[in-house]
Amino acid sequence: MDFILSGVAACGACLFTNPLEVVKTRMQLQGELQSRGSYQVYYRNVFHAFYTIGKVDGLAALQKGLAPGLVYQFFMNGVRLGSYAIIESSGYIHTNGRVSAAKSTVAGSVAGVVGAVMGSPIYLVKTHLQSQATSSIAVGHQYKHQGMIHALRAIYKEHGVIGLWRGSSAAVARVSVGSAAQLSTFSSSKEMVVDFQVFPKDSWLVGLTAGMISSVVVVMAMTPFDVVSTRLYNQPVDHLGKGQLYKGFVDCFSKTLRKEGVVGLYKGLGASYFRLGPHTILSLFFWHELRKMYQQVR
Repeated sequence: MDFILSGVAACGACLFTNPLEVVKTRMQLQGELQSRGSYQVYYRNVFHAFYTIGKVDGLAALQKGLAPGLVYQFFMNGVRLGSYAIIESSGYIHTNGRVSAAKSTVAGSVAGVVGAVMGSPIYLVKTHLQSQATSSIAVGHQYKHQGMIHALRAIYKEHGVIGLWRGSSAAVARVSVGSAAQLSTFSSSKEMVVDFQVFPKDSWLVGLTAGMISSVVVVMAMTPFDVVSTRLYNQPVDHLGKGQLYKGFVDCFSKTLRKEGVVGLYKGLGASYFRLGPHTILSLFFWHELRKMYQQVR
């Protein structure tokens, strides 16, 4: 039940934040072809990106990749949050009745790795679909998938099972770091809010406040890994399935840093916060409330 509740909570958040994920993906891909002389600024900031995508591709384009997004959230966060909930319930992250920062960080990281490995193929497809755009505003490599199932079949047919996990190393690093920051901060923040008696212990505002605090930490820790992950997933590959722009996580990280500076690793930071912030707040809030309701019913 912990896994199901966690997956449902993440899907609920995804419905609201998927348009921001589309914007974030486009902004993170913008600029990687600068060395080829084909770079042009299509998206100046998150608001301009929303306007441009809606105007050129239509409002429906802001929900591109929603189907794989929901599937990814259910399985990845179902496994991630569900695993953490079980670890938390077993008392592992507590020392003398208090949340241990070190233990909760390790537990969050382990849960994140498991979830990232499980959800990597769907995230790959989601990135491909969300980057697809009209040629006049297209950034990054453009795949011609017709939907989630078509994309999974095409990748499997051309590159086999291994091709479905291409770029998973970056995804594991991204989710591991983000999960460790998110879940450890969320657990500690809940405890802090209760200790200060800001709200009653069983109030829904406890989970909401802890989620808001956690969202800031997550975005700052996760964005560089998110940029690298998006670029690795979306890069074109040869007939052997090897990337034509980057050899792997370290190569992509170093090339981005060298060509675009630290700012390049934080591309789409505004979109990342507008997406990860609400998503973190909503998913953790829904997760906290659903678990509380289930415990009361049980």
